[in-house]
Amino acid sequence: MPYVNIQVTREGVTREQKAALIAGVTDLLVRVLGKSPATTHVVISEVELDNWGVGGLPVPDYRRQTQ
Repeated sequence: MPYVNIQVTREGVTREQKAALIAGVTDLLVRVLGKSPATTHVVISEVELDNWGVGGLPVPDYRRQTQ
């Protein structure tokens, strides 16, 4: 029973994009590992930008530095 957690920043990921991620990850696990889609769980967690860090900085600060 695979469990996959996808974390993205909360920046307007659409319902359709989430559905495509869930379908794509499920298909990958079926094709590569032979897992059953009926027991494959995919969870998408949206994280506020201020709660996500990269390069030692919150994402908004990191983006300002790299622009």
